[in-house]
Amino acid sequence: MTGVSVEDTALAKLRDAIIDGDLHPGTRLVEADLVRRLGASRPVVRSVLGRLQHEGLVEREPHRGARVRMVTVDEAVEIVQCRAALEALAARQAAVHATAADIAALREIHAEMAACIADGDLLAYSACNARFHARVLTASRHRTAHRLVTDLRAQMVRFQFRTILVPGRPAESLAEHAAILTALAAGDPDAAQQAMTTHLSHVVANLPRTTPSA
Repeated sequence: MTGVSVEDTALAKLRDAIIDGDLHPGTRLVEADLVRRLGASRPVVRSVLGRLQHEGLVEREPHRGARVRMVTVDEAVEIVQCRAALEALAARQAAVHATAADIAALREIHAEMAACIADGDLLAYSACNARFHARVLTASRHRTAHRLVTDLRAQMVRFQFRTILVPGRPAESLAEHAAILTALAAGDPDAAQQAMTTHLSHVVANLPRTTPSA
């Protein structure tokens, strides 16, 4: 059986570093640094950068090299709008398929979110928020929705646009997640779908009020 190629391994490493926020938007991607970081040759690194450019994660300019691409506000709105449709479906499915363990995990994450707000640690809240949504996707048992949300590069939007920093947004967000959790725990598909739709529509509404951060 043929193993994974060096290029595919390097591609996965660099893609994950960008999506996970280890490499921030606007970060220059210097070939020599990437050779060391990825353990790959320059030709492989150049090919990887070309593939990531095609995926929309990297931008390259003549004589200026490559950098992690910034997402525009308009693109961020479109991404979250698409994500809203998929996650509303996932929430509906999660209301049907969530186990007791899923609900317990979501309750625990929501409690952590409340503690983060009480402590004024909004960036930690943002990380908990990502875990909450990931757990809903897992609970949905809907593999296609899970894959498509990941492919939308939702993480890039989260790192570049901190809607949780908009005044008044933390309390609203916590209440919205509570509504999602209540609907899931009740096994109510309609309510779960509506709660997720409402939550992400408010995220869309607040995106233009944020300042993209590198």
